Amino acid sequence: MAKSSSDPRDEVNAPLAHGALNLPLVTIDDYNNELRDKDGFVGDNANKKTFQQKLDDWRKRIRKVGDDPIGNIATEKLSKKKIDALLKGDDLAAAALVMGAVEDFARDFADVIGKFLKDKRWGKTERIVVGGGFRRSHFGELTIARTMVILKAAGIDVGVVPIVHHPDEAGLIGAVHLMPRWMFKGHEAILAVDIGGTNVRAGVVQFGKDDVPNFADASVWESAIWRHADDEPSRTATIERLAAMLRDLIGKAEKANLKPAPIIGIACPGIIKADGSIERGGQNLPGGNWESDSFNLPAALMKAIPEIGDDSTFVMMHNDAVVQGLSQIPFMNDVSRWAVLTIGTGLGNAHFTNREGAKAR
Repeated sequence: MAKSSSDPRDEVNAPLAHGALNLPLVTIDDYNNELRDKDGFVGDNANKKTFQQKLDDWRKRIRKVGDDPIGNIATEKLSKKKIDALLKGDDLAAAALVMGAVEDFARDFADVIGKFLKDKRWGKTERIVVGGGFRRSHFGELTIARTMVILKAAGIDVGVVPIVHHPDEAGLIGAVHLMPRWMFKGHEAILAVDIGGTNVRAGVVQFGKDDVPNFADASVWESAIWRHADDEPSRTATIERLAAMLRDLIGKAEKANLKPAPIIGIACPGIIKADGSIERGGQNLPGGNWESDSFNLPAALMKAIPEIGDDSTFVMMHNDAVVQGLSQIPFMNDVSRWAVLTIGTGLGNAHFTNREGAKAR
């Protein structure tokens, strides 16, 4: 079931809360939409594994009558960099094979988008931003462009574009939009965390110049990544490692005379409740049991890092697709209703409406 707001006015005057639907510049109409059709979750037709299957299907068909131009390497072992090299290389047969997968995936992705657009919460969508690891490749960007062409050819007038920031950085930068600007007064940056099923990222996000509206020039000053999937840590060990990463970043910022606000923004999979607990969707997080009634990630992090500088630590958490989408706010002034789809292990999603009368921050 998706998370949505029946009446945006309900939370306009509400206190700050994790997973809030009304933010300073946008209303979140929907996120973590678990849309289904007769075959199951619609999002299962547009993820990293799906593209690999498309490419592998083409390779199997080629092998029935001749040599595979890609060689003997297994499809799942092909990195994004290698696939891009094939697409841009001199071997036209290999490039054409990748193009076949791009075309097949784009048609499925267009079909997925069409089904989302039929949801009333996605009505009148003007633009869809595509993020996630898939976007971080030439074949991914080509697929995004081809998807928009397919939709427009079918009479569906919606823009489909790659997210502006590097997807890894977008998941950190978006945290600056979780809170009102007054909370950052006297500071130059905040700490941000993006927790996924494979990696944990933490970074220091600089706000940029005061006279640039909506944090349009916000950037990741310093970051660290831990591929926890290689270590298979417990939940407790994950929190300890994350806290150590954040302490190291705080130390680096202080040495550089970059004073971070005593705030940590967290992007995390799933439905996020107002108290900071995860209602559901956290099953792939390291160590398991993140949805337990006795566990609260923001509280655990505030306990591990009680102060930043001379002030008590404040933590704000939201869904990871939401946060990645929020990084796009400065570039969406020409539309009113828009969405983000993040293609990775799964298909993350969120839909936004720009707040009328919201002042540029």
